Amino acid sequence: MARRYDPERRRRIIDAAIRVVGRSGIAGLSHRSVAAEADVPLGSTTYHFKTLDELMVAALRQANEGFAKAVASRGGLEDTRTDLATELAGLLGEWLAGERTGVELEYELYLAALRRPALRPVAAEWCEDVTVLLSRRTDPVTARALVALMDGICLQVLLTDTPYDEAYARDMLDRVIPHD
Repeated sequence: MARRYDPERRRRIIDAAIRVVGRSGIAGLSHRSVAAEADVPLGSTTYHFKTLDELMVAALRQANEGFAKAVASRGGLEDTRTDLATELAGLLGEWLAGERTGVELEYELYLAALRRPALRPVAAEWCEDVTVLLSRRTDPVTARALVALMDGICLQVLLTDTPYDEAYARDMLDRVIPHD
């Protein structure tokens, strides 16, 4: 029997891994659980991703795309006439108001880098990409501080299950941004 060419299989496996982590956490992630979720043979998951770390790296990269799209969709971040703190606070509000499971999943994969060194470069890429974007509006040191503050605000909202306070976020971000 000839093998069927399936160019989307790798992407479906990554999507399935994201769903498994979203439902069961990192602890529920295995080649077997992903293969079942993606409705592919177990050998397909191990063909595309030799280790679970490789699969988590791909999943984290794809999850990072969600925040990158949110950043890209806000043209105000590029427009020097807009207030940067207001734009960033609005961006966080949009992102946190989205599907909570997706945001939690992105952070679970992001924080998995604490125990899985293979994920650290991908987590660092996210921080660096956002820092580079914000450096267009401010200096690199301030941009890095803004990324750290946004991370902290998001973690507090997720971990304490408190509602996002956009006015508070705007005020805190504004305190970090130098004013002439």
